[in-house]
Amino acid sequence: MIRVVVADDQALLRGSFRVLVDSEPDLSVVGEAATGVEAVSVAMEHRPDVVLMDVRMPEMDGIEATRRIKDVTRVLVVTMFDLDAYVYDALRAGASGFLLKDTPPADLLAAIRVVAAGEALLAPTVTRRLIEQFTRTPAVPQVKGLDGVTEREREVLMLIARGLSNREIADHLQVTLATVKTHITRLLAKLEARDRAQLVIAAYESGLVSAAG
Repeated sequence: MIRVVVADDQALLRGSFRVLVDSEPDLSVVGEAATGVEAVSVAMEHRPDVVLMDVRMPEMDGIEATRRIKDVTRVLVVTMFDLDAYVYDALRAGASGFLLKDTPPADLLAAIRVVAAGEALLAPTVTRRLIEQFTRTPAVPQVKGLDGVTEREREVLMLIARGLSNREIADHLQVTLATVKTHITRLLAKLEARDRAQLVIAAYESGLVSAAG
């Protein structure tokens, strides 16, 4: 059973998410929160597998809440706008991905399962536009350098940053899916990244990929 907490300041939306999630045999909502402070408290109490986190909430925004619970649970940011200025910061704070609030129900449920399984969820087209928006004013790099990364691993990292799936990377490089997964595992270790979302951030902050590239 995948345990979920729903954090959103809109009661109607929280209720809709609860009904949707609880309708699945392998998913269960174990708590709700209407503010960022409540989100942290509920996450610490229930230790869910995934928190559906709104960005704009009273008392504490979803970014700070994500930062405080990133070591306790995985966070899937759900935002109204695909270029919301806070989403990039949320990924830097430790979120495992983001979705738009108008995402089809089936895709939302699939996203919860993906994040719960330890993967990151980054919609390629939205990710590209998001990164373009924020690499115009790059933050101070907070990732390890790429000195220990091989040339092939750099290729894989670049493709990840551009939103390609493992299968698309395998096809592009003409290697097996298992080989791609091995490269990704090594990248996670070498860059001390927790998941695919952090690899995307690493690729841009290290300068390996630019918004114009």
